[in-house]
Amino acid sequence: MKRFKGTGVAVVTPFRNDTSIDFAALGRIINHLIAGGVNYIVTLGTTGESVTLSRDEKRAIIAHTLEVIDRRVPLVVGIGGNNTQEITDFIRKTDLSRVDAILSVSPYYNKPNQKGIFLHYKTVATSSPVPVILYNVPSRTGSNMTAETCLELASSCENVSGVKEASGDFTQIMKILRDKPDDFLVISGDDMNALPVIAAGGAGVISVLGNAFPSAWSEMVSHALKSNLKSAREIQYKYIELIELLFADGSPAGVKAMLSTLGLCNNILRLPLVPVNKQLQARIQKAIESIS
Repeated sequence: MKRFKGTGVAVVTPFRNDTSIDFAALGRIINHLIAGGVNYIVTLGTTGESVTLSRDEKRAIIAHTLEVIDRRVPLVVGIGGNNTQEITDFIRKTDLSRVDAILSVSPYYNKPNQKGIFLHYKTVATSSPVPVILYNVPSRTGSNMTAETCLELASSCENVSGVKEASGDFTQIMKILRDKPDDFLVISGDDMNALPVIAAGGAGVISVLGNAFPSAWSEMVSHALKSNLKSAREIQYKYIELIELLFADGSPAGVKAMLSTLGLCNNILRLPLVPVNKQLQARIQKAIESIS
C-alpha cells in the first residue's frame, strides 16, 4: 500500500459531443497526470461520472487506462454502490489482474446503519482479489461511516488497506489516524483538507484539482509528507480559489471546465450533470490566468 502514499488523481471521463467516451482525450489526460508526477491514478470514481456509465463502458475504460498507463503508475478502480451483491458480481466478472486496488464508496441512498456498512465492506473485501480502499463521503452518500466502523474494518479485514476520508470531520479523521494499524492508509478525499490531513499523519490525497494541475499539486503533497509545511502552505494557498471553484456549480463540472480551458478535453458531461454556468466559467478562466 506504500504505492498509494502521495498524490492520487480521481480522473475524469471525457466525452465527445454525442456524449460517447472520448478515449483519445482520456489518454491525453492520463499522460498529463503522469508527466505531472502523480503517484497513482483512480478511475471510475465520482469525478469519472461512473454512475452514468454502463458495465461495458466501465470495462472499456479500465482496459484503455491500463494500456495508456503501461505500468508507469499504479491504478485504482472505483467499484462501489448501494447493492452489495451487484458490486461483488461486477468484481467477479471483471479482469482486475493488472489493477492495484479498488476504491469502494460507502453505500448511498439506502442509509444503512454501522453494522450494515461493516458487513457490506466485509463482503466486498472478501470478494476482491486486490486491496480495498474504503471511501467515506457523507455529503454524497447520506450516511457517515464512523471512526469505530472504519477501525473495525481495518483491524478485522486483511484486504481492507486504507480509507479515502471525505467527511470533513477532523475529530473523526484524527481518531482513525490515532488508532489505525500501522500499515493502514488514511487518504484525504478533499483537496482543501489535504494539507491538514497529511500534517496530522495522513498518507496523501485523492485529488480532483490534480486533473488540471498535477505538477503543482504533487509538489504540495510531497512537501507536506516531508514536513516542509511552509512550502506546502504556499502552494495550497495559491490554489484555494481554484479548489473552491471546482465545486461551486457541481462536480466534476468545475474540473471539466478547467480541463476544457487548458485544451485537454471537451466541456461535456452526461445528464443529469451539466456544464458550469457562464459566470463561473469566466471566473475559472480568470483564476487559471492569475496563477500562470
